[in-house]
Amino acid sequence: MKIIMLGAPGAGKGTQAQMIASEKGIPHISTGDIFRANIKEGTDLGKEAKTYMDQGKLVPDELTVRILLDRVAKDDCKNGYVLDGFPRTIPQANVLDEELAKLNDHVDFAINVDVPDENIISRMSGRRACPKCGATYHVKHVPPKKEGICDKCGSELVLRDDDKPETVKKRLGVYHEQTQPLIEYYTGKGILRTVDGTVDPKDVYAAINEILAEV
Repeated sequence: MKIIMLGAPGAGKGTQAQMIASEKGIPHISTGDIFRANIKEGTDLGKEAKTYMDQGKLVPDELTVRILLDRVAKDDCKNGYVLDGFPRTIPQANVLDEELAKLNDHVDFAINVDVPDENIISRMSGRRACPKCGATYHVKHVPPKKEGICDKCGSELVLRDDDKPETVKKRLGVYHEQTQPLIEYYTGKGILRTVDGTVDPKDVYAAINEILAEV
């Protein structure tokens, strides 16, 4: 079973991808993780990607797909995989479909975890992180025992730049411009399914499980 997870930053698609992967016994594949692994291992693909990343440029679609296809060709992907963070654009989706078709393969489902922008801004701006030990909290949902102080090491918690409302709004703008069109793309292919991402993560997963039972 080959699944693509869609959703705005902060919608919780990564959490759901991990749960699906764990439950179904298939790999959770994040493009960021693949890039880092290839660069760390010093592969030819990793070296090529690093030349772009070192210049602060986006890795080209063609190279991103090559790195992805190299990953999904490994033995642990024989029974399927969950893609998280790819594709991000229509051109990437096109290249992925073309390459999979050459292998007589295809994506089974694109699952959209739908959360309104205002919920995402509230979610992410409520996050707090410990700069010392890396522990994470949320002022509403997972608050520390003592306000503003890490339970684990006693350091002062911070609001990361990525989670500041103005940064989140910019990221959402990029998502709506570049990634949201994928919803229409996969709707046209008949494989898009949408779940309500505002409910409890367990309920989101239950809805996804119902969708996966269609196969």
